Amino acid sequence: MQSLGKLVQRSAVARALFKPAVLSTQVRFNHSDPHEGCPNAWAYAVKARVQYPAPRFEGMSWNVDQFKKISLDDYKGKYVVLFFYPLDFTFVCPTEIVEFNEKSDEFRKNGCELVACSIDSHFTHQEFANKPRDQGGLGGMKIPMLADLTKQIGKDYGCLTKDDAIHLRATFIIDTKGVLRHSQFNDTPVGRNVDEVLRLVQAFQHNDKHGEVCPSKWKPGAHGMDADHKSSKTLKYWKQEHTK
Repeated sequence: MQSLGKLVQRSAVARALFKPAVLSTQVRFNHSDPHEGCPNAWAYAVKARVQYPAPRFEGMSWNVDQFKKISLDDYKGKYVVLFFYPLDFTFVCPTEIVEFNEKSDEFRKNGCELVACSIDSHFTHQEFANKPRDQGGLGGMKIPMLADLTKQIGKDYGCLTKDDAIHLRATFIIDTKGVLRHSQFNDTPVGRNVDEVLRLVQAFQHNDKHGEVCPSKWKPGAHGMDADHKSSKTLKYWKQEHTK
């Protein structure tokens, strides 16, 4: 049998090896394979978690026709879609921003405001927003474009690229109570489906109002289901949609 002294020594070593680390603002990954993590880079402790209060954001923006400081506090009692994108004056980004902008009234009809965010300054946002579309701009904006020059907002929401250079295409839906209900991350080459973002907002609002869960094919005006296999609503849905 091993001596008591050796067992105590090994126990102490094990405790040291597996002692939980205290999360700080930065946690270093030590991966050698670039496909497994972030080699020689800092990854930030993410504050943005679904079902938890959304991280508070604040900063200067180009807001329709003026520079304006905005924050999450400005949207109390409303739904908010905070969407991050890589850079102004690029390629995929304007296609997304233009579509969000063109459908902003529809979002507002559903009690939801849109906020765009990138690492560009509010001055660059102004230039990008006002430049005609045939010259690489957006041709006017009806939603605020938030500047994240320090990248702190991107860090809080965990949506910086692997080299911490720019934002990923990240989308966050925040409800009327400031709780994060949805998060989605796209790598930079692929744009988002704005209609699906709107559908998700409407689905969460349906759940808020009726308490029903919304299946994959749910659309505004449709009934949801109860989270109960014996519920008549649930049985009716499955019979109509999935029973052949």
